[in-house]
Formats: sequence, C-alpha cells, structure tokens
Amino acid sequence: MKTKLVLEKLRRHEIAGRVEIVNVHGGLPLVKITTPWSAAEIYLNGAHVAGFQKNGEPPLIFMSRKSYFAPGKAIRGGVPIIIPWFGNRDGEPAHGFARSTEWQLVKTTATPDGKVTVQFALPQMPGRDAWKNLRTEFVVTVSDTLTMELLATNDGCDGALEIENCLHTYFQVGDIGAVSIHGLEGAAYLNFAEGDNGVPRPAENFPITINRETNRTYIDTAATVEIRDKNLKRTIRVEKFNSQSTVVWNPWMTQKLPDDFDPAEHKTMICVESGNVKQNKISLAPGKATALKVVLHSEPLK
Repeated sequence: MKTKLVLEKLRRHEIAGRVEIVNVHGGLPLVKITTPWSAAEIYLNGAHVAGFQKNGEPPLIFMSRKSYFAPGKAIRGGVPIIIPWFGNRDGEPAHGFARSTEWQLVKTTATPDGKVTVQFALPQMPGRDAWKNLRTEFVVTVSDTLTMELLATNDGCDGALEIENCLHTYFQVGDIGAVSIHGLEGAAYLNFAEGDNGVPRPAENFPITINRETNRTYIDTAATVEIRDKNLKRTIRVEKFNSQSTVVWNPWMTQKLPDDFDPAEHKTMICVESGNVKQNKISLAPGKATALKVVLHSEPLK
C-alpha cells in the first residue's frame, strides 16, 4: 500500500507522451522519458541515470546485468552521482552517500519540440550533520543529447565545505579492444592500477587504449573527451563544464569487485568520469555554489 501511495504522489510529475513514472525491480521508482530523438531512464534511488539511447542507435549507457536494484544500495552501471567525496573513506560508503540515497523528484518539464528536463534534490540525511549545509540538486535534460548538471550550494555561514564531485558515467562499447579515447593527451594523471596507489604519471602524447586493468585520474584538465568505437562505428563526445578532473576506468578481469559486476562485462564498457577530485577538489565558501555540467553527444565514427 505504501509503494502504491508513493507512486500515486510521484505521478503528478508525469507528462503525457514524454514522462512516465513506474515501479520496477522490487518497487524502485523509475522515471521513463521519451523524446522525438531518444529515450532515457532515471531511478530515484541515487537519481541514477540508467539509460540513454538515441533512436536507431545502440544504448549509450552501460548497465551491469548483475546490478543490485534495492533501496540503499548503489546501482552498478549508468551514471552514479559521486558527492561529497570520491573514493574510500574509513567507516563511510565508497564515493559518498548520494548514489545510494533516494532523491526527491522536484519537477518535470517538456518544451513544445519535445525536449524533457527532470529536476531532483538530495534530501537531508539523519546523522550527516557535517553535511547539513550542503544543498545538492541534479538536473537532467534529454533530447538528441543527454545533459546532466550536478549543483552544490553551501547554505551555511560558518565556513567552507571541501567537496569532491563526479558523474561516474559507464559507456556501452562494442568491444573494448576496438576503442580509443582521445582528448587527454596533454594531461598528467594519477595511476591507481598495476599495483600503483595514485602514482603521478606524466602526460602521454597518444590516445588511450585499454588492454589491461585501467584506473587513471587525469588532473587539471577541462578537455572534451571522445570515445571512438570501431565496433559500433560510433564516436561518443563527453563535453564538460566546471570540471578539472577526468577518470578513465576499466576493471578488466583483475580488479576485484562486488558480485554486482560480471568480470566478462569489462569487454563492453568503459568509464569516462567527469568531475573535481583529488587535487582538484572544491572549497565551497559559505553562500557559494558550484555546477558540474556534462553533455553527451554521439555521432557516426568518421
């Protein structure tokens, strides 16, 4: 009965032919979006974008077939929202608490030509007094592109908040061996694979290819990144704003992960994550806000 009442309340945000709200995977509310160019799916759990697909194209977003879909658990694949910290923290969930919290659906709008925008807000968390002044919102716009904007505001007056933010995007590829990543040739990076623990590495002057476990945090770079996929004959362009870090990650079959990821799935995914982490973390002064924005495009490979 509770699930039914929640769904009925959420359905006031539906827009005929554009936005539908359903319960799936044991009652998790899901926002389904349809536009003249594309379709998308966003769970309230984590405000998690779980799908974006242009008409006539393969999915742009990778989702693990073994992902957990349960309240309070992060979803594997899609676009996990990472805030207010990146990575591990003693006694705390990895990559922060936002990705495993049910967000509030605030508003949905559609333009006359069919573009849809959905707005979410992260509720205040009991026991999270250290972050009580951090107001966090997420805005997704779906058209022939996918635009995601993560907004954070320090509503306090006592001091700055140090935060890390990241849109941890998993991309669907045809075969990881036929993928090259362009745009980071001029950026130094921290290496977290091959037994390293954040060892600084100098910039490389060639595109990235994946043939082993890869976990790199590129720093001090606002560059647009292109994922060129020979197998799917597609280029994905990751255009970002107010982001100085890019993470490139593929676990291969060597990185130990929870059982929500089949190691064989490494062949069809690559993470290119946009944000501000490590040396690029943000000091958010009282009354100040920051907006991390990512726009995803796809086009035929030239």
